[in-house]
Amino acid sequence: MSPRVVTGYASRAMRTRADRAVLLAHGAGSDLRAAALVAVSEALAREGVPSLRFDFPYRSAGRRAPDRPPVLAAAVREAAAELSRRSSLPPERLVLGGRSMGGRVASLVVADPGEPLPALGLALLGYPLHAPGRPDAPRTEHFAGLRVPVLFASGTRDTFGSPAELRAAARRVRGPVSWHWVESGDHGFKPLRSSGIGTDEALAGVARAVVEFVRALPVA
Repeated sequence: MSPRVVTGYASRAMRTRADRAVLLAHGAGSDLRAAALVAVSEALAREGVPSLRFDFPYRSAGRRAPDRPPVLAAAVREAAAELSRRSSLPPERLVLGGRSMGGRVASLVVADPGEPLPALGLALLGYPLHAPGRPDAPRTEHFAGLRVPVLFASGTRDTFGSPAELRAAARRVRGPVSWHWVESGDHGFKPLRSSGIGTDEALAGVARAVVEFVRALPVA
């Protein structure tokens, strides 16, 4: 089954003559309406940058368990091709990424040693470095194959990877690495109440970081 793709709020930007566009994939337990993805797509739209969110096949079919890795990878490739078609931009002008699992799958496809998907950069929101409590099994086997600029946006309280763990792992990435930290934020970017920052404010900060990252990427 093919992924269900939508442009959502960003559809207005899709009609502009932008020189870059952004693909946003959702996390394992969410869908294309995830709050972080909506916040990012709306912020991009305000800057005239097209974006596209999509549902992986298992979500389109109403299932809760994620598809097998090859199916997830194929869905990212298909959605990227659809974004390229809608925006009239070549694959090299697309920034790929998304939340948690979605961002990881995008990074795997870009680093694929056999058939790497071209990309202008990667925006990884809440990268799931390892399962909670399992730092001995990091999901970094492909990092050395990443040669494009990468933005990591993560909460400092994320049980899927601490700032120290993520910084150490990112040393394997061969492209330039940028960071955005949500102070006291968990895996969903929700800060502690004592921080004085609400979730909406935290998501707005993530969205601004993605916009700044995307805007700063050089194009040939």
